[in-house]
Formats: sequence, C-alpha cells, structure tokens
Amino acid sequence: MSDGYKAVQSTHAAINFIFEHPGRAGPWFHNSNTLAELEANDEAHLERLIEKCIKLDLIHTVFREPDIGNQITAIAIEPSRLTRKVTSNLPKLFKNKTIQHETE
Repeated sequence: MSDGYKAVQSTHAAINFIFEHPGRAGPWFHNSNTLAELEANDEAHLERLIEKCIKLDLIHTVFREPDIGNQITAIAIEPSRLTRKVTSNLPKLFKNKTIQHETE
C-alpha cells in the first residue's frame, strides 16, 4: 500500500470513529487532541489488534476499504493508557520517511 493510500485509510478510520463514538471523540478533541498514526504489518495484524480491543473492552472503529474487497485497512482506537500499552510495539506511520516541505 502506498504512503498516500495509508494516510487516507487512517483518516477514514479517524473520521468514522468520530461519527460512531461522539461521546469519546468530543472529550478527546477538547482535552487532548493528540493523535498517533501507527503502522501495522498487514490485515492479519490489524485483525489481532481488533481482537485485543474487544478482549480489553477498548472502543474502536474498523475501516474496510470498499475499493479492495472490503479489506480491513485501518482501525482507530480510543485514547487511553491501555491503548498506548496495546500499541506500544507498532512503529509510527512513515517512521523511516523523510518529509520535505516546500518553500514559497
């Protein structure tokens, strides 16, 4: 999956989370507004993360991309210390990429 496609998938998951869980999204927005975009290896890895969320009762949203057979491409998980623990082994999205900023 290209970098741009990964970014779009994580954005879909975040937006869906806001609509599915407004009671969690509002307080997050007003109190923290911190995001962490992390990278899973593949769909099977995402499925294992979803299973952990269910087991630990973490509120989450699963995004399935209709353009690729409804494959799970991203998840958004409520912010919490437990979420941080569950995702602590995941690398940051684009960790090994250099971002170049255009100057005017």
